[in-house]
Amino acid sequence: MTDKTQKTVRNFCAAAVLALAAPCVPAADYDIDPAHSFIQFRVKHLGFSWLVGRFNKFSGSFHYDTGNPAASKIELEVETASVDSNHAERDKHLRNEDFLDVTKHPKAVFKSTRYEGDADGGKMHGMLTLHGRTNPMVISISKIGEGDDPWGGYRVGFEGWVTFARADYDMNFDLGPSAKNVEMDLYVEGIRR
Repeated sequence: MTDKTQKTVRNFCAAAVLALAAPCVPAADYDIDPAHSFIQFRVKHLGFSWLVGRFNKFSGSFHYDTGNPAASKIELEVETASVDSNHAERDKHLRNEDFLDVTKHPKAVFKSTRYEGDADGGKMHGMLTLHGRTNPMVISISKIGEGDDPWGGYRVGFEGWVTFARADYDMNFDLGPSAKNVEMDLYVEGIRR
């Protein structure tokens, strides 16, 4: 094999490896898979420990664009009555007017307005409507992974985290000074349409 042929073969092999390493679809729409996604929260309990809970029912979709990350966006809708802190009486209190007031406000909605970052992580800016109040929110995002699933689909997963003040959403029930903020973690897995 001549040097020129060897160089051509090496270039072809390098291009093939790069093509295989690149994501299959630079831009696509995904539906959130609620069976493999989680919305969890925690609030300090009297400064002694953490009260940890989750929302069991939610839905949404997102657009993920590796070629133009700024075009990525998400919309998420949570059924507030699905709050679950592993304690029936506490959950009943969380559903009443002191906190979520699920009768008047059955849904919490996050709609993104812009994304700053690259295809692997950044900041998702948006508006959260919760308990009848709408405020800006910035969620830190990190990609977990993406690829083909065993059922013939294609998936991508992200994790996100944010801290916000309960008072911003008019949830002022006194839980002590250490419980003013809510820490929220999101684990979102999407199935490509």
